[in-house]
Amino acid sequence: MESILIVDDAPAILATLSGILMDEGYDVHVAENGADALRAVQVHLPAIVLLDIWMPEMDGLDALKKMKALQSDIIVVMMSGHGSIETAVRAIKLGAYDYVEKPISLEKIVLLIRHALTEFRLQRENQALKERLDRRNMMIGESPAMLRLREAIGLAGPSQSRVLIAGEHGVGKELVAREIHACSTRRGQPFLAINCAAIPENLMESELFGYEKGAFTGAQRRKIGQFELAQRGTLFLDEVADMSLSTQAKLLRVLQEQAFYRLGGGDVVRTDVRVIAASNKNLPQAVKAGLFREDLYYRLNVIPLSVPPLRERRSDIPLLIHYFTREITQEQGIRPKQITAEVVAALSQYGWPGNIRELKNTIERLMIMTPGTILTPSDLPSFIPQERGEGVPPAPTHLREARQNFEKEWIIERLRESGWNVHRASEAMGLDRTHLHRKMKQLGIETAPEVEKTESHE
Repeated sequence: MESILIVDDAPAILATLSGILMDEGYDVHVAENGADALRAVQVHLPAIVLLDIWMPEMDGLDALKKMKALQSDIIVVMMSGHGSIETAVRAIKLGAYDYVEKPISLEKIVLLIRHALTEFRLQRENQALKERLDRRNMMIGESPAMLRLREAIGLAGPSQSRVLIAGEHGVGKELVAREIHACSTRRGQPFLAINCAAIPENLMESELFGYEKGAFTGAQRRKIGQFELAQRGTLFLDEVADMSLSTQAKLLRVLQEQAFYRLGGGDVVRTDVRVIAASNKNLPQAVKAGLFREDLYYRLNVIPLSVPPLRERRSDIPLLIHYFTREITQEQGIRPKQITAEVVAALSQYGWPGNIRELKNTIERLMIMTPGTILTPSDLPSFIPQERGEGVPPAPTHLREARQNFEKEWIIERLRESGWNVHRASEAMGLDRTHLHRKMKQLGIETAPEVEKTESHE
């Protein structure tokens, strides 16, 4: 039950209002001054505050500002026996929900509180929904590859240019597209996604551009296409290489002219849509093979981005395991299970051909189907290897240690590729040389003295 806080320096008003509201079934708390009210807000987290304006030491308007700083979604109803329009306007500008004059109509205040509580609940539900959506759209990872990708998204997002995202199945290409949209000036407008591989060729054109009533047998009403629905927003074309050459030609025309006709229609529909496309195929090879139009490829490939497969960002796997575990247990309403370091190590060593999607499915299966409360290597699917050869160190005992080990291995591998030249390795990894030196020191990676000496004369 949401609680209500009444703040007034008149004991009679506190007694009357609290009595009425308790009779209505509310959890009521009272305070006689602004300082006590602020403490009560932090202790009881009330949904609604009935706040008197004229109080000694700290008046109601000052208390209102401080309450909003403590709890932004709190609903505050101001009360005053010496009100003016000017005071009421100032209170509303400071975030007050409403303003009532004394003497207070008890019937009116009860009705006002009912409406205010309804709004408070809706605010909380909307915030919870937004947080769930934000969690699903989070890009998890702190590996150098992910840091470079985030930087590229930050640069590409605010532009109006088209983006072509390359990456294997399951790496999160749509997530990248949503992040680009969220960073753009179109973020308040629609984001629509089409999986071109999942729509039959004979339906793709009507899905993209819509149709008029009677355009073909069965067209009993007008259908608005995705280009029209995404007006002023972003349209994400996933697996664009699976479009037929015929549909590719129509898409190219729309991109060139920023206009189209619905099927069976004669009216030009103007479009203002940013197109982001993605494919798991090698599009330049598809162009050479005659499977993808070269002119469309160049129209889409204004800003190319590549999403790394999971095997190239193994240091992110412990973070992803933690994230998916929390998300799945919340969604499924099940108790979380403890994951041992040996399990984290085994999952991090696996190649994940299905990438993040496969990892998430595996974690979900383990969370649901494992009967115990602790996940051990014996609970892992048979396709995940668990044997360690000679010379392989024992599994780390902490999630952070596991992540550091994989990060250390990755940096050492890049250093070996560059002949242990820190300068060349830092350029290859997209890191500042000083940052790489600091990271090597943190992870205990040493460079041979003769290498450092040679490097210093570059």
